[in-house]
Amino acid sequence: MTGARPALKSRLRLMGIAISLGAASMLASVPASARGPDGIADIAEKVIDSVVNISTSQSVEAKGGRDTMPQLPPGSPFEEFFDDFFKNRRGAVPKGGDKSGEMQPPRKTNSLGSGFIVDAAGVVVTNNHVIADADEINLIMNDGTKIRAELVGVDKKTDIAVLKFKPVKPVTAVKFGDSDKLRLGEWVIAIGNPFSLGGSVTAGIVSARNRDISQGPYDSYIQTDASINRGNSGGPLFNLEGEVVGVNTLIISPTGGSIGLGFAVPSKTVATVVDQLRQFGELRRGWLGVRIQQVTEEIAESLNIKPARGALVAGIDDKGPAKPAGIEPGDVVVKFDGKDVKDPKDLSRVVADTAVGKEVDVVIIRKGNEETRKVTLGRLEDTEKVQQAAAKAKEDPVEKPVTQKALGLDLAALSKDLRTKYKIKESVKGVIITGVDGSSDAADKRLSAGDVIVEVAQEAVASAADIKKRVDQLKKDGKKSVLLLVSNAEGELRFVALGVQ
Repeated sequence: MTGARPALKSRLRLMGIAISLGAASMLASVPASARGPDGIADIAEKVIDSVVNISTSQSVEAKGGRDTMPQLPPGSPFEEFFDDFFKNRRGAVPKGGDKSGEMQPPRKTNSLGSGFIVDAAGVVVTNNHVIADADEINLIMNDGTKIRAELVGVDKKTDIAVLKFKPVKPVTAVKFGDSDKLRLGEWVIAIGNPFSLGGSVTAGIVSARNRDISQGPYDSYIQTDASINRGNSGGPLFNLEGEVVGVNTLIISPTGGSIGLGFAVPSKTVATVVDQLRQFGELRRGWLGVRIQQVTEEIAESLNIKPARGALVAGIDDKGPAKPAGIEPGDVVVKFDGKDVKDPKDLSRVVADTAVGKEVDVVIIRKGNEETRKVTLGRLEDTEKVQQAAAKAKEDPVEKPVTQKALGLDLAALSKDLRTKYKIKESVKGVIITGVDGSSDAADKRLSAGDVIVEVAQEAVASAADIKKRVDQLKKDGKKSVLLLVSNAEGELRFVALGVQ
């Protein structure tokens, strides 16, 4: 019996080894993607010294009440829940606020964010809103070293800023990866300074790509569920190769904390912006000189385009590159410089990313046929004026002009009196709308008194009779909708498709 115990122990040890080997074999057979990334710790250790905390200070006037927070563009689909989690909570007022109404002495405010080193010579990338209006910018390295930084340049449209500093000792820079190669479900790592807790590492997956959240003209965000919060703004989003694939910028949150909906500017966009800011101190974007709008299903049907796609040219800048190239209102851009254009956002982004002065092929659809135009791009000026729709004049109790009805609209000849009443420029030609049936498709499409119909089905009209004749013909041809080219009082054009019965 005594001799059996060692033999039993040996057998048990062998069984344990076999079980361990079996478990290891089973684990090895499980795909790495199902087990989660194994290299997060290695990647974090490799890149964390390249991530910096950013501290800014600013002197502001105390006016009583809370400082104005950044606002979303009107009509944003996320307006109710959108929280720019990196809002600088500057100048908090004691409970109840300052009710004195008196001006207070200027005070110093501070904010915190994140950034990352892209050049060991001392170049840092962050968000514009992290350093906006700052009087002083300091970088805090991973080892606690504090260094003063200077602003190189900013791009408000992508919310990117570039800083420079003089390293007191060698620093490590990170490289940009290719954000276009990111796949849904791919693991990513965020590193930053949430709630002033510097050097924080979180991981998650890419939950969406090319996300448009109506925050800017070039929206194409990477969406991730990696935990990011206030203070992560400007910090890097890494792939599992340790390359920067995005700059963490925004979250959607009803509470202000992470709920798994974070957004990063893709590295492809950031790298171009950074290069230009370093070279010129400003952005030099391509400019086509067109105003564009969505090709809806109704508009596509009117233009005989299947399927609905592209960017509809609603107006041409007289001094822009598109005019001498022969591009006209009503053309639909479906390809630009060899890249497919699915919607207006696609065209805006690809034009902006194209070098100023480059000659490109622009493929358009005109009256059902594809044509190619060569355009030499101009430069988009950031100082361009934002045109505002003219205020509509109120109805005056005067004698009404002779009108005809069509498409739920009251239509009249564009007389001198009507031009004066609605403040319509002399350059605007067509048939004026004097009234809109509130239950009509025209009302749903936001046509209103004072708008001028310039074309119907891409043919110019000069009278209400012209419009009625064209609509009647389209009905006979079996068309379900009619395409109108409409001008406001200032001469700004847009296309509107109305159903015909």
